[in-house]
Amino acid sequence: MATIPAQTHPLLSVPFSTRTDFTVLADHCEKFAETLIENDDPALKMALCARLSACLTLLQPTLNDPVPNHLLESLTIDTLPPLKPAFDPDSELLCDYCLTLAKLLSGQVLMPEIEKTLTGLLCELVWFFAADTKKPRWIRTSEGVMSVEEVMEML
Repeated sequence: MATIPAQTHPLLSVPFSTRTDFTVLADHCEKFAETLIENDDPALKMALCARLSACLTLLQPTLNDPVPNHLLESLTIDTLPPLKPAFDPDSELLCDYCLTLAKLLSGQVLMPEIEKTLTGLLCELVWFFAADTKKPRWIRTSEGVMSVEEVMEML
């Protein structure tokens, strides 16, 4: 049976709530995933999965909300990023995948090799989800600010 580590990992006390910006929640998810994949302590892994699940649970219902005004500038770019082939589930489905894996892994009922593989998958999905959540949405053009999707469709 796992024991609680003598020293609490700093990520386990990072505060977040329903008032936390979605970009900050996405950053937290990335950090939880990174620390999860780098550690072998069962108690720490279980705690990190719980924190990741809590963060994803807060993010999930807000994924289609309008972007708050104070974040508009940080999500606006001057040039298009290079095009890459991408895994392309919508943000709600991707968040659901991550949340399901985090909950499954927090139960610690899997064989070690399956747990390792699913932990890797969870981390890759969380990193992709966080990057997708924080990606720029608008671009400055000669015609003014346009959505990146509109500009990409015109190409």
